[in-house]
Amino acid sequence: MAVFDRTIDTRHGSVRISDTMTGAAPLVMIHGSGSSRHVFARQLQSHLSRNWRLIAIDLPGHGESSDARDPQSTYTVTGLADCIGEVAARLGLHRFPVFGWSLGGHVAVEMAGSGKGISGLMLCGTPPVSNGLIGMLRGFSPSFDILLASKQSFTSRDVERFQSLCFGGTTNSSFQDAIARSDGRLRAIFSRTMLRGQGIDQRRTVEQADIPIALVNGSRDPFVKLSYLSGLNIQLLFEGKAHVMEGVGHAPFWENPESFNSLLERFLQTVVAHEAKTVPADMRDRNALPKKSVL
Repeated sequence: MAVFDRTIDTRHGSVRISDTMTGAAPLVMIHGSGSSRHVFARQLQSHLSRNWRLIAIDLPGHGESSDARDPQSTYTVTGLADCIGEVAARLGLHRFPVFGWSLGGHVAVEMAGSGKGISGLMLCGTPPVSNGLIGMLRGFSPSFDILLASKQSFTSRDVERFQSLCFGGTTNSSFQDAIARSDGRLRAIFSRTMLRGQGIDQRRTVEQADIPIALVNGSRDPFVKLSYLSGLNIQLLFEGKAHVMEGVGHAPFWENPESFNSLLERFLQTVVAHEAKTVPADMRDRNALPKKSVL
């Protein structure tokens, strides 16, 4: 399946995306800190692209997107959610599910709680936490390594360690390049504002949401407290449980794409079925691609 790349200019900066451009329904994919849209290559190049329009986005300060024009505003959970919402609007998306990984999952929850037309959430490596330090401590495993997520300047050793934490035993020079390229100001600003409780209460948002929500994590995730996820009371929790993929870490969609993609497709089918029951047909049809290519 062909994948088309383009750049969209937003008030936050220039944002690079990959878009399969075809499929019955869209899925927006948001990567984590220090990564890029290319981390979703094993979804973009899979059977999923035959049935779904897959859209992967480079966050500001990452990949081929520009650094933020106003870092203090954009590099927050609310700023990044606003940026992705602007990209979605430019693509003509009105109601769509989001697959968010790690930091990208927090951005996705913020979008869902801010009325940006989110029809479903798949969260991977993302504990939806309550505002402030106590909420963060409940959802994340305490360790010195987690401090890397808030460190502005990385040494070469930090880059290697962060790749190891995010991708387990995977050694991939492109992942290291993406980490080294990323704007470290985002790590510092994003972490600081999350600790201060900026944005919505993410735990309350997912527990009160009326859309399907999937929680998918690796059994070896070094950051997420899996026991915290099992204590969430999510109304429309996908298949009634928080999914744990055995033998993989923080990026199960990369480490075991076959199993992950199967889960993702079932989740997307669940979202479509839920939309058919709860959303008027004219609202669902507004995601149709324009006759003239946007490329």
